[in-house]
Amino acid sequence: MASETCSPSNKLRFLLGMVLFLLMNMATAQLSSTFYSTTCPKALSTIKSAVNSAVANEARMGASLLRLHFHDCFVNGCDGSILLDDTANMTGEKTAVPNSNSVRGFEVIDTIKSQVESLCPGVVSCADIVAVAARDSVVALGGPSWTVLLGRRDSTTASLSAANSNIPAPTLNLSGLITAFSNKGFTAKEMVALSGSHTIGQARCTTFRTRIYNETSIDSTFATSLRANCPSTGGDNSLSPLDTTSSTSFDNAYFKNLQGQKGLLHSDQQLFSGGSTDSQVNAYSSNLGSFTTDFANAMVKMGNLSPLTGTSGQIRTNCRKAN
Repeated sequence: MASETCSPSNKLRFLLGMVLFLLMNMATAQLSSTFYSTTCPKALSTIKSAVNSAVANEARMGASLLRLHFHDCFVNGCDGSILLDDTANMTGEKTAVPNSNSVRGFEVIDTIKSQVESLCPGVVSCADIVAVAARDSVVALGGPSWTVLLGRRDSTTASLSAANSNIPAPTLNLSGLITAFSNKGFTAKEMVALSGSHTIGQARCTTFRTRIYNETSIDSTFATSLRANCPSTGGDNSLSPLDTTSSTSFDNAYFKNLQGQKGLLHSDQQLFSGGSTDSQVNAYSSNLGSFTTDFANAMVKMGNLSPLTGTSGQIRTNCRKAN
């Protein structure tokens, strides 16, 4: 056994594994909470002020900015690719099934970018703005804060196919959800915590129509109330709150709703359906502090997914197009 452990082929495999590990972690290691402290000291306060203004104007925008970060990071990492408009040579991610007529907040990011550019031209990336705006949105709606590590750079391209395949669909069963998040390095517990983001925001009728007309794991009174605004045909873009209790407050009501079979999306209710995540839903339902702590930690982890750093990518002047 000893000779096998020390064989040249095993040594080589070990060294290659170490190199791969270091390369995978190098990008994250280059992110820093103080990245703009000297190059653009007012960047964070500028973003926070703009987010607070946008959320005060429309509470739903807080959920939209949080979702924008999620849909960015799950597609080839947190690189601002979701912000890119289509060009003659590239179809971006905005028309992907999970994003089309759904992802929003681009104008808020544009506003923040122009304000930051006037302060420090060519310094703050669009990807970092999206990451910070997500955190500030949660705080604006009464949720937890966390330290956003900074220094991401912006991609010059986007991927429609990756957006269609990597972003978890509202039709997924529990096993599919666990796999989708596991593919990005998250545990089932972290997946449940991140799903708690559905304690704010709204969803379109097209994403939950099948559930309210065909499924049995739903409170009948709740289903009936939703049908009034979501007919069996038409009205695809009619909105209903993901959290029927308090859709503009970042709390743990989402998990209490699941206990009462009042999850809006099929994927929501799957977290509390007699499966392996029921106990975690119960835990978060009874302990707000536990949920908000785990959510914040999971958001830091998500923000560190495959960032472009150093000389990779660029700092876009306009978030909608490569320089």
